[in-house]
Amino acid sequence: MIWAIVPAAGTGSRSGADVPKQYQPLLGKPMIEYALDVLSQHPDIDGIMLAVAADDTRWQGIRHWRNKPLQFCVGGAQRSHSVLAAIEHIPDGNSQDAWVLVHDAARPCLRFEDLHRLIESAGAHPVGGLLAGRVKDTVKQGNDECLVQGTLPRERLWRAFTPQMFPAASLKRALQHAHQERVEITDESSAMERLGLSPLLVEGHDDNIKVTLPSDFAFAEALLTARSMP
Repeated sequence: MIWAIVPAAGTGSRSGADVPKQYQPLLGKPMIEYALDVLSQHPDIDGIMLAVAADDTRWQGIRHWRNKPLQFCVGGAQRSHSVLAAIEHIPDGNSQDAWVLVHDAARPCLRFEDLHRLIESAGAHPVGGLLAGRVKDTVKQGNDECLVQGTLPRERLWRAFTPQMFPAASLKRALQHAHQERVEITDESSAMERLGLSPLLVEGHDDNIKVTLPSDFAFAEALLTARSMP
């Protein structure tokens, strides 16, 4: 059993939008719908759980997205709290066979083939894994004054994307442990790493961008438009 989790309780303050960034339109429809569309296409995903703000009324009366069950829970102030709440609300989430696949609502350009590769690869790995991209640029380490302190070897450096897929029970335990230690978790893999585990890196396309700043919206629209061209 695989449930997709989409944390969508944030305000997206850095995007400069009047509405939470996940609901800002891209090519005429809310950005979050692109994530829901690609997740709902995969036959191995059993359902989608949205973690939304307590006052979010946009989803009233909606119980399916395309052909997948769509359920909701109230998210938290931080991403990791939303993901943990979602895991706790997943049907049969405590089953030994339950997996969760967490995807950012602000990554509208996920390719189906990357999603499929992750599910096939991470699902066969005992820890799980994440989509990621190899670092191609030269990477500098700087100090507080923006002075170069060294050049990092890039051969083993990766940029973490989503989705990230793990056994539900393992990820729940990892997030609970991080919260107990008061550690801020920016992605699910880092929570697993804190338990001494090594998730699998699954290479994905670099156009799986995260929309964060105002300029990112135009870039995402350009990528989506280019894909729709014959």
